[in-house]
Amino acid sequence: MTVPLPLATLGSRFLTLLDAEKAHQATIHLLKRGARASVRVPSDDRLKVSLAGLEFSNPVGLAAGFDKNAEVPDAMLALGFGFVEVGAVTPKAQLGNDKPRVFRLRHNRAVINRYGFNNDGLDAISNRLEKRSKRKGIVGINLGANKDSEDRTEDYVTSLKRLEPHVSFCTVNISSPNTPGLRALQGRAALDDLLSRVTAARTTDKPLFLKVAPDLTDEDKADIVASAKAHNISGLIVSNTTISRDGVAEHPDAGQAGGLSGAPLFRLSTEVLRDFAREVAGDMPLIGVGGIFSARDAYKKILAGASLVQLYTALIYQGPGLPSDIIRKLPEFLDADGFSSIKEAVGADVR
Repeated sequence: MTVPLPLATLGSRFLTLLDAEKAHQATIHLLKRGARASVRVPSDDRLKVSLAGLEFSNPVGLAAGFDKNAEVPDAMLALGFGFVEVGAVTPKAQLGNDKPRVFRLRHNRAVINRYGFNNDGLDAISNRLEKRSKRKGIVGINLGANKDSEDRTEDYVTSLKRLEPHVSFCTVNISSPNTPGLRALQGRAALDDLLSRVTAARTTDKPLFLKVAPDLTDEDKADIVASAKAHNISGLIVSNTTISRDGVAEHPDAGQAGGLSGAPLFRLSTEVLRDFAREVAGDMPLIGVGGIFSARDAYKKILAGASLVQLYTALIYQGPGLPSDIIRKLPEFLDADGFSSIKEAVGADVR
């Protein structure tokens, strides 16, 4: 199906001239109305990935944050993504932070956001995921905590219990910089308590991932890995947005509060990914996120230790053909380095 002009040129001048949040809302609206980009998705067995009991047709996923309310996961799968992560969800619906809260840094191919886990809440999102749970495709849910919650760990437990039956995997997100105090859950004692309670609430063997920030000390990384291993977490998603402004300090919006995503995050997030790859020493799979704009970027994440990758911000600037383009070109990088599959390439730079 050929899509109406605004969606077919996602990331084009039309949408980037709109307010950033309004452009995003318009895109979701078009997708909900059945609009689809006419994208030919290639298939290559060399790109298949088996991880945590799931079989991925390719390693390229959509990061949480694009489809906050689980409204269009199947439309995004149709673009070629091997998996889609929706959310973040919180038990109670919340509006998030005051607007404006999203800022494009076009010259830097970056975005600063301080959304603050705005979402429709557990009831609405659970109903949507339950309705699509029999369809094909790997769809996971990103779990967050309400800003005004008295027990944030219980928020994760509540959402996991409700949503686990309807998704392919769950992600515990403790790394958003836009909910005050949330990143403190990455400390060893707090993380042990969180993961102990969350894992005790599981009723299936579906994967449970942990999403971490890039702004960590070496001690933080070691503590996170130790806690994740102790509680049999299925894998780490590395990483969320950064509070750093390296590479964009001269931009007039650089002083805006929030997390930075996009091209300037690539180097930092890949370095942190490589650190985690050394720390897990092959005992835990990693999902690489941050600044991926091309097949070369995705491949660098894989060489640094990622079995899967995710992207979001690049869609704003590159358009809906990006996932299929990455899938089409990844085998060229495998061939050039003599690898017969993604699995062989994972962590090659670290090894």
